[in-house]
Amino acid sequence: VNFIFLSPYKTQLVRASVRSGLRLQGTSAAAASLQATGGHSASPGFSFELSEQQKEFQQLARKFAREEIVPAAAEYDKTGEYPFPIIKKAWELGLVNSHIPEDCGGMGLSIFEACLITEELAYGCTGIQTAIEANSLGQMPVIIAGNDAQRKKYLGRMVEEPLMCAYCVTEPGAGSDVAGIKTRAVKMGDEYVVNGQKMWITNGGKANWYFLLARTNPDPKCPASKAFTGFIVDADTPGLQPGRKEMNMGQRCSDTRGITFEDVRIPKENVLIGEGAGFKIAMGAFDKTRPPVAAGATGLAQRALDEATNYALERKTFGKVIAEHQAVSFILAEMAIKVELARMAYQRSAWEVDQGRRNTYFASIAKAFAGDIANQVASDAVQIFGGNGFNSDYPVEKLMRDAKIYQIYEGTAQIQRLIVAREHLGKFKK
Repeated sequence: VNFIFLSPYKTQLVRASVRSGLRLQGTSAAAASLQATGGHSASPGFSFELSEQQKEFQQLARKFAREEIVPAAAEYDKTGEYPFPIIKKAWELGLVNSHIPEDCGGMGLSIFEACLITEELAYGCTGIQTAIEANSLGQMPVIIAGNDAQRKKYLGRMVEEPLMCAYCVTEPGAGSDVAGIKTRAVKMGDEYVVNGQKMWITNGGKANWYFLLARTNPDPKCPASKAFTGFIVDADTPGLQPGRKEMNMGQRCSDTRGITFEDVRIPKENVLIGEGAGFKIAMGAFDKTRPPVAAGATGLAQRALDEATNYALERKTFGKVIAEHQAVSFILAEMAIKVELARMAYQRSAWEVDQGRRNTYFASIAKAFAGDIANQVASDAVQIFGGNGFNSDYPVEKLMRDAKIYQIYEGTAQIQRLIVAREHLGKFKK
């Protein structure tokens, strides 16, 4: 696959695409050592240092966010227009779909590396970043459960042109309670016929294809682990109809819609793994997608901290800048502490899954903590701005609105705590 690169980033991206040591969290010297040992580090310790290639990916995303996303974010927030021109530029740079495997034409970046990119893009605008990140969620079931033909057909097209996809699971009456899904898929010959409604589907009206979770076992007593099947559905399939774009409190340029399925026929070759495997696939994807969501929340929190700090160093009261008042400096200190800890949480969860370990516990910790921190830090930023923070001419009110969804989508803050409690208590019950 030939990617088209934009000046002035071309040289950076080419260098960043060098594969040697790309997946190591440590230094470039350690990366060389890792290569020499066939992928297993003999070092007993660890490092917080990024490899040179990881730093270049991070800097590329940071430069793009500051120069392309930040200047346009407010206008997209006002109009609610889908930010396809920016997404297309990001795709041309390799900042979209970076985790698609190499055998499907992608760069095959690790979850950790994808998180580095996500945090930087979210710093610019989480609405734009969510539109990009929705591709990761839609693709992940195919990455982890698709056969060779499915992966090459549906993932391969994503690196050939700037297409979007979507994760089609939530319904009007089934959000946190995934087992309550009512969309039905009935097998008829070599096809499945699907009827039902989905809701709050990010990229719902822009997707080229969807991952769909539908009930194939009508028995209400059938456990969720066997009752649902995962499908890949092309967006142009007859009977599939996206609803109106929802105008949400925040992240307004992200395309969120309901989807109606009316006698939609899906060929059996578009079933992932087999009938009854859908629930495990859908939930398994979250272990890989929740760390980037936490990274996005961290990026928003970092932006709020930076905006508040710059304002506090300029705004004067009682003859000095407000940052010199202890009341304000303590708020900034608390904000900084929270941002750093959120970053460590998402990086740990990403590192765990990249090591091939089950990271459900760490992914839910990162998602819950970073989502809460994004809301707290954005609210504190508004407080530091005072009356100006309540005004749309300043950036922090948008950050506060954008932050709320991080406590809701891809599993609410409460669901994450249920998962953490289950995983934690499970260690003691064994």
